[in-house]
Amino acid sequence: MKYKRWKSESDLKAFERRLTEYIHCLQPATGRWRMLLIVVSVCTATGAWNWLIDPETQKVSFFTSLWNHPFFTISCITLIGLFFAGIHKRVVAPSIIAARCRTVLAEYNMSCDDFTMGKSRTKRFKRPQFSPTGDCQAETATANGTEPEEDDGPAAELLEKLQHPSAEVRECACAGLARLVQQRPALPGLARRDAVRRLGPLLLDPSLAVRETAAGALRNLSACGGFEVCDDMVTKDIMTPLVALLKECSTGLDSNEMSPQETKDQNRNSIENIANEVVNVLWNICECSSRAVSIFNKEGCLEIVLKYLSRFSTNVDLAISVAYCLQTVTEDNPELLKSFSAPALHVLESAMLSPVNSMEYILLKTLVAGTIWNLKDIIPSKSQAEIINAILKILSEVLEMDAGETVIQMMETETQRIKTAAETEDTLQNVNGDDLIEDDEMEEIPHRRKVRRKTFISDLLPPTDKELRETIALLTAQQTALEIIVNMCCSEDPTDDEWEELSSSDESDTFMENSLSECGGQLLSPLCLSHEVHTALTNYLIPKKIFEKTAFPNSIAVDVCSRNPSWKPLIRKMSTVQCRALVCLQSLVSLLDVDHLGGPAALQTLAQHLSQLLFSQPDFAKHVDFLEAISSALRALLQTMASKNIPQCMTPDQLMTLCRAGIHSSNVGVRVNVVSILGITGSVLAKEDGTLDTLKTIGCFLLEVATKDPSLVVAGEALDALFDVFADGKEAERASVQIKLLSALKEFQPVFKMKIRKEGRAKYSPDQLCVLDNVKMNLRRFVAYQETVEKRLTT
Repeated sequence: MKYKRWKSESDLKAFERRLTEYIHCLQPATGRWRMLLIVVSVCTATGAWNWLIDPETQKVSFFTSLWNHPFFTISCITLIGLFFAGIHKRVVAPSIIAARCRTVLAEYNMSCDDFTMGKSRTKRFKRPQFSPTGDCQAETATANGTEPEEDDGPAAELLEKLQHPSAEVRECACAGLARLVQQRPALPGLARRDAVRRLGPLLLDPSLAVRETAAGALRNLSACGGFEVCDDMVTKDIMTPLVALLKECSTGLDSNEMSPQETKDQNRNSIENIANEVVNVLWNICECSSRAVSIFNKEGCLEIVLKYLSRFSTNVDLAISVAYCLQTVTEDNPELLKSFSAPALHVLESAMLSPVNSMEYILLKTLVAGTIWNLKDIIPSKSQAEIINAILKILSEVLEMDAGETVIQMMETETQRIKTAAETEDTLQNVNGDDLIEDDEMEEIPHRRKVRRKTFISDLLPPTDKELRETIALLTAQQTALEIIVNMCCSEDPTDDEWEELSSSDESDTFMENSLSECGGQLLSPLCLSHEVHTALTNYLIPKKIFEKTAFPNSIAVDVCSRNPSWKPLIRKMSTVQCRALVCLQSLVSLLDVDHLGGPAALQTLAQHLSQLLFSQPDFAKHVDFLEAISSALRALLQTMASKNIPQCMTPDQLMTLCRAGIHSSNVGVRVNVVSILGITGSVLAKEDGTLDTLKTIGCFLLEVATKDPSLVVAGEALDALFDVFADGKEAERASVQIKLLSALKEFQPVFKMKIRKEGRAKYSPDQLCVLDNVKMNLRRFVAYQETVEKRLTT
C-alpha cells in the first residue's frame, strides 16, 4: 500500500501555480473596471444632486427634467449599461474564482485561502513545533508575519487545518487534536464544531502519516470522552471509514508491498501501526456502544482482527490491542459467537499457548484467556474441562508473580541501562573527538525523535521505555486475571453492582420466592460454579494467591515509584490490583465451601487480615474504591461466618467506626455494604447475652439510615438489616422497645410507600423495584410482629 507522495505534491503545486498565474492576469483588468465603476458612480451621484436641487424639476414633467440635465441622464444610462454588461462581477472576479475553488476543493478535504490566490507567495512548509497546549504553529505563519487567531481558540484553528492541501499540516493538526481532546473542557467545543465528521474522512487520507495521527486523535477522543462521546461518534457514522480502513490495512498486510527493512525504518508510517490505532478506536467504541458492536458483527470485522492477532509473534502490541477488542466484543454477543470457526479458535489457542514469557506476552495470553472464557458456550463439552484448566493455569501463573519485586527489579534495570549508556557516550567522546561526535549526533537525533514520536500524539499511548512497558503489562495482566475470575464466579444476571444493590435479607427469602410470579420471573440468579471451574480453582490454589494480592502494595516499590515521575502512575495501578483482588475474594468467599477456603480458622485469620487492612489507614474513608472493595469482601466473609456459626472477629467499636465512615460515602455500594455488615453482626449479637447496649446503638444507627438516606436502595437495605437484627432474641426484643422501634417504623411506613410510588419508576430498575416492593411488604409484617412483642413485654 504505497503512495507516491512526491507526485501528488507536485500536482498540487502545479495547480496552485496555474491558479496563481490566472489570478495575476485578472488583476489589471479588474483594477480598470473598478476605476471605471467609481468614476461613473461619482458622476451619477453629482448629476443626481444637481437634478434634485433644481427648482424647475418639480414644475416640469419627468422627461423634461431629464432633458434639462443631460449630464445626469448620460451618467445614469451609462451606469445602468455597465451593470447590464456585468461590471459587478468583473470587479470581484478573483474572489468569485476563489470561492468556487473552495467549494470544489472542500469535497476533497482541501482548502484554499487568499495566500494561494496570488496575493502573497508562501514558503515551503516545514514541520512545526508543538506547544504545551497541543496547538500547532506552522513556521509559514511566522514567516508571513501572521499570528493564529485566538478568538476561536485552538480547536477551531486545528479543525480548519484538517482540510489544508499539505499532508504535513493535516498531520500536525491531527496530532494537536490528539493532545487537545485529553483536556475535558475542550470536548464540548470540539463536539459543537463537528470534530468527528472532520476527522473521519482523514482515516482514508492519501498520506499514511495523516491516517495514523487521525486514528490516534479519534482513539484519544473515544478514550477520554466516555460513553456519550463514543455513542455520538457512532451516530456520526465514524464506523464507516473506520471499518474501511481496517479492511484496507488487512489488504495492505496481505500484499506485503513494504520490505521488512523499510517497515522498520518508517515505523510511524507502517500499516501495522495504523491498524493498531484503528483497533484501539474500535475497541473503545464497541465497549461503550451496542450499535458499534452490531456493526462489528455485520461488517465481518472478526476475520480481519483475527488476522491481525495471528501476527502476535512479530507485533505483540497489535496483538494486545486486538485481544482487548475481542474480549470486549465477545462478551454477551451470541450473534458473533456463531461466526467463530475452527481456524478462528486455533488462532486464539496459538496465542494463549505461546511459549514466550515476556511481560507483554503474559498480558496477551491473559487477554486471550478472557476471550476464550467468553466463548465457552460454543466450545464442545468434551473440551470444556481442558480449556478451563488451561485458562486458570495462565491466570494462576500471572497471579503468582510478585508485582512489587518486579517493579523494584525493573527500576534497577532501567537505572543501570541509563548509566551504561551515559558511560558509553562519555567513552565515545573521549575516543572519537568532538568532530566525530557531531556527526554521530546528526545521525542519532532523528532516530531518537522517531522512537519518541508517539508520545506527543497521546499521553495515553504505551510508554517507550522497555522496563516501564513490561511492568505496566504485568500489572495490567494481574488486574485482568482477577476480573476474569470474578466473571467466572458471578452469574451473568445481574452485574456485580446490581447484586450488591439488590441484595435482601435471609429472613425474606421465602417471601421472595413467592413474589417471583409477580415480578415476571427469577429476580436473582444464585451464584454457582461448575464442577470444572471449582476443581481448577482449588487445584491451582487460586484462593491463596488472591488472598496474597489483597495486601497493600510493596512499600519499597511505592517509594521507588513516587520518586520517578514516569513511574508514579504505577502506584495507582498497584492499588487497583489490590481492589480487584478484594472483589475477587468476595466472590470466592460467597461460592466456595468453608473447607475449600481453609476451614473456620482460615476464615477468622482472613477476617483479622481484612480488619487490619481497613484500620491500618486512618483516612480509609477517602479512598472510595478501596473502601467499596474491602467492605464487599467483609460483607461476604461475615455472612459466611454467621451462616456457619463461626465467631466474629470485629469488635463493636471497629464495626461502628467502619459504618459511620462508610455511611457518609457518596458511593451507594459502600453504604449498602456497611449497612449489611451491621445487620449481619447485629443478628449474631441478638442471640447472645449482655449485648443490649450494642444492639440499641446498632438499631438507632440503622433506623437513622433507613429514614434519612436519599437512596431507596440503601434505605431498603437498612430496613432489611433491622428485620434481621430484631427478628429474634430476648436482648433484641428489649432493645427494640427501649429505642421505640415500633413507633418509628409506623411513622416511616407511609413515607417509604410514597417514596417508592414517586421515585421508583424514574430512578430505579425493575429488579430494584421488585426488591423494594418486597421490603415494603416485609415492613408491614415486621410492624405487626413488633406490636406483638411490645404487648407481650408491657404486660
